[in-house]
Amino acid sequence: MSKLRKLISLIGLMGLMGCKPEPPLHLYDGGDIDVTLPTVKLDLEAYWDYETIYGIYNWRADWYYGWDEADQALFGNIGYTEPDVFMIRRYYTGSEAYVPHTNVYAATIVGNTFHGKYNWGFWDILVWNDVTTPDGVQSLNFDEQTSLDYVTAYTNQSMSPARYQAPRYTRAFYQPEELFSAYEQGIEINRDLSGFVYDPINNVYIKKLNMVLEPITYIYLTEVILHNNNGRITAVDGNANLSGMARTAVVNTGTAGNDPITVYYHVKFKKDCVIVPFGTPADDPIRLTAEHVDIVGGRLTTFGMCGQTPRNIHHASEVTDNINHYMDVTMQFNNGMDSTFVFNVTDQVREHWKGGVIRVELDLDTIPIPSRQGGSGFDAVVKDVEDGGTYEFDM
Repeated sequence: MSKLRKLISLIGLMGLMGCKPEPPLHLYDGGDIDVTLPTVKLDLEAYWDYETIYGIYNWRADWYYGWDEADQALFGNIGYTEPDVFMIRRYYTGSEAYVPHTNVYAATIVGNTFHGKYNWGFWDILVWNDVTTPDGVQSLNFDEQTSLDYVTAYTNQSMSPARYQAPRYTRAFYQPEELFSAYEQGIEINRDLSGFVYDPINNVYIKKLNMVLEPITYIYLTEVILHNNNGRITAVDGNANLSGMARTAVVNTGTAGNDPITVYYHVKFKKDCVIVPFGTPADDPIRLTAEHVDIVGGRLTTFGMCGQTPRNIHHASEVTDNINHYMDVTMQFNNGMDSTFVFNVTDQVREHWKGGVIRVELDLDTIPIPSRQGGSGFDAVVKDVEDGGTYEFDM
């Protein structure tokens, strides 16, 4: 986890520059604090290092679609991208810690350092990354008006119709951009400098506090593997949905809201893929005997399952989600007809509570080519099975 979690050091400078060593205390009513965010590498290997019922999760062994330059251009990085601009909210609670907030000091950190004035007493500090997108269009919104005690992140509805979701929503919602946060309460800036360390080089007293910046949004890699396709399915419309995910999350705690939605995202049809783990070298002999398939793949981010705090979950047995999750993909057949396939992926979503690969497999020898005139073909609901199985169903 050390590669993914971003440490935040709060350094309080108590005393005046230019004083002699061992400066007198209580020089003024308050102090300054620097917030520094050391550079770390954010990657899936670190974050998806958790134990499932099948053992320690290895996403590379569970991912066949791969991620080439075309995917990078369309969808962006496969993993997390380290942010460099942050929003900071400071809450002064006076002489008492862990009490409701009555005011807030807001600022933006450009780079990795923030320097601010602090009064004696207790403070709560919230940090999250500023959201930027290549096209300048942002899906994430932040509600800071409803309560001073917490900030809520949320997304809005897209123009895509939703399938298999909570009945109050008729359209799917945009997926949230990558979001990270850290929150610390009861930070004491005391007059006697208890807990401070004297820095003789800079002639100041310093207080350090470590916070952890962790994801609030979780990455899922989806793939529909088409066995024995032989040209039956020729394309996809580029759109897909995953239902039963939360619309909102509390930025302070990372807890997802109890508001299930369908999340809209993009997929791509890739021909002639080999069934070997992602990252297998091109000259590996295993490729000579590996099965060749067509795959519909994509990447999406969500706030996770409703009511869950994934950062506090350590095993799938702790997941309390009771909502079904469906993934739907519309595919086109070689006669021009299209059909929407709906897959029940509930077990896989619950198993991968912090994100991961969601995979379904179709044997096209068992699926008839639709031929109905005047519209689309059929909608097929496919039940979830254990990893490694093939989804077969009667039409």
